[in-house]
Amino acid sequence: MKKLLLGLMLFASVHSLQAQQMMNKDMVTTIGRAEEEVTPDIIYINVTLKEFYQDGNTKKKVTIENLEKQLFQSATNIGVEKKDFTIQNIYSTNYTTKKKKETDILLSRQYRIKVTQLNKLNDLFDGVDAAGIQSTVISELDYSKKKELEKTLKVKAVKDAMDNAKILAEAAGQKIGKAILLSESPQMIYFNSPRVMAASFKSGAMEADEAAENLDLDIKPIKITSEVNASFEIL
Repeated sequence: MKKLLLGLMLFASVHSLQAQQMMNKDMVTTIGRAEEEVTPDIIYINVTLKEFYQDGNTKKKVTIENLEKQLFQSATNIGVEKKDFTIQNIYSTNYTTKKKKETDILLSRQYRIKVTQLNKLNDLFDGVDAAGIQSTVISELDYSKKKELEKTLKVKAVKDAMDNAKILAEAAGQKIGKAILLSESPQMIYFNSPRVMAASFKSGAMEADEAAENLDLDIKPIKITSEVNASFEIL
């Protein structure tokens, strides 16, 4: 225990000494930034399915299990993997018939689906009874080569910080030396909401093909940004 405490005290002392030495140096601190717009090639869609009665007949309920099978099959047909088809939430509502005044529970489920073949997006709802689709919405846009792009942007951000530091130092008639401190701000992704994120389907009001025709997407580019804080020694 004593060795541990001694080690912690030594580490704190060294850290304090390093911080003091850095503060005693003349330095310039600035921010470097780099960004690039890319077209998303991954879309996450939230789909909510809801049980319903066919033609108002309380004996002909289309269950959530049947609707789920239809949606899963359609998703599989456009290349969605099982791991990319998940349940997000479960709901229930009371349904009372007008004639018999009987109350039943209608179940709803929300699914999150990752779609990578965007040219087949309109086919996602093929085979799903349109009356059972309560709503759809794009919840997230992503880019498959984001990691590689982030690495490139980090290098550009550091170079931008160095250029900014040079400008500041030269304005004061000085030059910069080595980097004293480099820290990265949280990586950010900016995107404008699509004009129509996804169609909202009216239960029982459209056929499946009409629903697909109303799926109107206008996906905007996403902007991936890297930002670093940098301090350089002034010579």
